[in-house]
Amino acid sequence: MAVIALAGCSGAPGVTTSALALLLSWPLEPGRRLVLAECDPDGGAVLHGLLQGTLGDRYGLRNLSVAARQGDLGAAFWRQLIDLGGDESQGESRRDRLLLPGLTDPGQSASLGSVWKSLGVIFRGIEAEHGHDVLVDLGRRGAFGPSGVLAEQADAVVVVVRNTLRCLQAAESRVRSLEERVGDVAVLLVNEGPYPAGEVQRVLQVPVIATLPYTPKDARVLSDGAEQSRHFIKSPLMKAARTSGALLVQRAAIRRARLDPHGTLAAGGEAIRAR
Repeated sequence: MAVIALAGCSGAPGVTTSALALLLSWPLEPGRRLVLAECDPDGGAVLHGLLQGTLGDRYGLRNLSVAARQGDLGAAFWRQLIDLGGDESQGESRRDRLLLPGLTDPGQSASLGSVWKSLGVIFRGIEAEHGHDVLVDLGRRGAFGPSGVLAEQADAVVVVVRNTLRCLQAAESRVRSLEERVGDVAVLLVNEGPYPAGEVQRVLQVPVIATLPYTPKDARVLSDGAEQSRHFIKSPLMKAARTSGALLVQRAAIRRARLDPHGTLAAGGEAIRAR
């Protein structure tokens, strides 16, 4: 199983929307979980997007800075997760698709200076001890600065890019900077523009490992909490997200086997008890 960081660039490529599509469609074996952590220092989007403010600010990344000062970060992490795996009112809660909501104010990121590294250890512990997958949404700039340690510790770093000229121009420098920081990266393509995957690979000089369709109506369900159609889970977006999840796991496994053939990174992870 894997820790996978998703990063973006200017031009609103859709990192969080893509991450939510992956979370809700990720192929999970029985007993496995997927945790999506919104770790964008510019602030999260899910609490007031998909969840429409219904949970207030009771959950989220900002609460972990207090827990860290109290020496309770490991246990507090699990208390801050929201279950998106089923409808609890209908007895369908499975706690297998879990969300850590992001900051509600970019100013809160200053209190997380030492927490970012500890979160990286927690993510590695979840993966190493329990075999659960972790997606880390780093937004547009979270792969750099103090939160960039989460990209450095991930099994794979994937840049979400739309195949428009504006986004590709913005992505070139971002991809080069990420390669300098974490080594090889890959692209998750949102197919809005005219350029095929092969052309995107040629321009960015990194592999396009998966593609999501550009479907604004379905995307608004995830980004803004728009009404969900009966067949949303079977929509082209969600079907492609399921395939993309399997490809991301495969990419992470190959990269880890090459960079860490003896499993020393996993062995060094902090054991975090699943709750």
